Amino acid sequence: MAFLTNRETGRSALAALTRGRVLPNLYDLSAFALLAALAVLALHGAAAMRAPLSGLATEPVVLDPMLLPDYALRTTMRMFAAIIASLVFTFTIATLAAKSRRAEMVIIPALDILQSVPVLGFLTFTVTFFMGLFPGSQLGAECASIFAIFTSQAWNMAFSFYQSLRTVPGDLDEVSRSFGLSSWQRFWRLEAPFAMPGLIWNTMMSMSGGWFFVVASEAITVGDTTVQLPGLGSWLALAIKEQDFTAVAWAVLAMAIVIGLYDQLLFRPIVAWADKFRFEQTAGQQKPRSWVHGLARRTRLLKRLTVPLAWLGGRLLLVRFRSTQPARREVRADTNKMLDRAWLALILAIGAWAMWTAITYLGQSLSWSDAWDPLARGLVTLLRVTLLIAVASVIWIPVGVWIGLRPAVAERVQPVAQFLAAFPANVLFPFAVIAIVATGASPDIWLSPLMVLGTQWYILFNVIAGASAFPTDLREAASVYQLRSWTWWRRVMLPGIFPYYVTGALTASGGSWNASIVAEVASWGDTKLEAYGLGAYIANATEAGDFPRVVLGIAVMSLFVTLFNRLLWRPLYVMAERRMRLD
Repeated sequence: MAFLTNRETGRSALAALTRGRVLPNLYDLSAFALLAALAVLALHGAAAMRAPLSGLATEPVVLDPMLLPDYALRTTMRMFAAIIASLVFTFTIATLAAKSRRAEMVIIPALDILQSVPVLGFLTFTVTFFMGLFPGSQLGAECASIFAIFTSQAWNMAFSFYQSLRTVPGDLDEVSRSFGLSSWQRFWRLEAPFAMPGLIWNTMMSMSGGWFFVVASEAITVGDTTVQLPGLGSWLALAIKEQDFTAVAWAVLAMAIVIGLYDQLLFRPIVAWADKFRFEQTAGQQKPRSWVHGLARRTRLLKRLTVPLAWLGGRLLLVRFRSTQPARREVRADTNKMLDRAWLALILAIGAWAMWTAITYLGQSLSWSDAWDPLARGLVTLLRVTLLIAVASVIWIPVGVWIGLRPAVAERVQPVAQFLAAFPANVLFPFAVIAIVATGASPDIWLSPLMVLGTQWYILFNVIAGASAFPTDLREAASVYQLRSWTWWRRVMLPGIFPYYVTGALTASGGSWNASIVAEVASWGDTKLEAYGLGAYIANATEAGDFPRVVLGIAVMSLFVTLFNRLLWRPLYVMAERRMRLD
């Protein structure tokens, strides 16, 4: 028997703690310092959002570079609040649409319409509501701004998640059912992990897409109501109004720093973590890397502190909300058809009532002849959107496939792509206006590219997501059979990324219609250029506070987008679901 002194006993206890990985290490200290800094910034931003509304008048937005960090924090807080709301919306609404045929009959057309409603259209009717909900507080204006950003983010994520849930490989679904997993367990064990790569890339795209409308969501002008919330969007709007190129450059620099920070601290770790959800039977040759993800994996105490959360998550996955035993089919087929017809009749009745209500409202101040102008403008905008989406597809499909198949390249390109996607078209308005005025070019032609600047990235990000999720074993099989050139594209890659491309093109199309509100009316100081189109019609009506024409313009835009989606994108969705899934 060996006897130890008190000092030796303490050393042994210390060694036991070290072997048990309980004591914090340097990685723990770094992680806790990072979390503490983020918590302090979040608390500071949340407190500023609850300030009195009168503070917006006493302390208006000024072009002082010393205030840019605070403005950037306020904008980032709004963006993340909107993205969290978009994730909740996606996991509930998109899942319901994918799981319930009757719910799908309502949700998908509603999403088609909602993604076509411009941000200014939502602001027209929500600013007064939210400011009345929180009287005397900036929180009402903040909620209106967050809701506007939400409307530029949620539809893309919902369509992506819906598409992924509908294209889960059939053999994996059969295996999960053979193991007796409930619907709740199948969702978290199979369907959500399968959809995760596409959802993450679309979340990044939605985050960047929100920047495109940040000016409209922070510098709000609806009729006689004008609200300028402190943020990069308001700074940019003021810089454009005062023709201050230096202030515009400061705003772009601040935006680049913010995008780089949340790419490094959030999105790149998530991409590295989600790589394990790729659907393949062989190991990938390259893995995405992230220093934050590596830091978290090397911590000791932080891992111990998250053990209860992991245990709780594991217990929730064992909950069986629905029995896996096959239910007795007591409802006959004819009864089921009768229920479907009744449900469809109810939907049509509600739609007819909504249409009649809108027509009655418009008929109080407008006539039928007033509808021809927005219809003609809508046809012109439709032509612009179609041509721009076709050109963007030809350019970005090859680029996205090349990036997606190379994780090392994707790691370097990711922050650049996020910055380009987030780059607001408003920054380019001064150069576009000056160039068009100097050359005498037609605004109807040369303002059109501004529509696709923020929406073409939907195609790129979805194609990257599809290519990065493409199984390595299928790529190796194509290499073994020596498929090259056009045969490789036609037989292997294009079918593999087709569901992702359809999602990207659909959301890019809706986003282009939305962007027409911003792009068809460009101004620099007192100089204002306008392109003939539906976006300019809605923007002018919103600025004038002409609510009937705002409603008419939104209704016409919703009609065009819905018909375009029904006649083109929905059939392509069905083809992708039936013929191009990884079974």
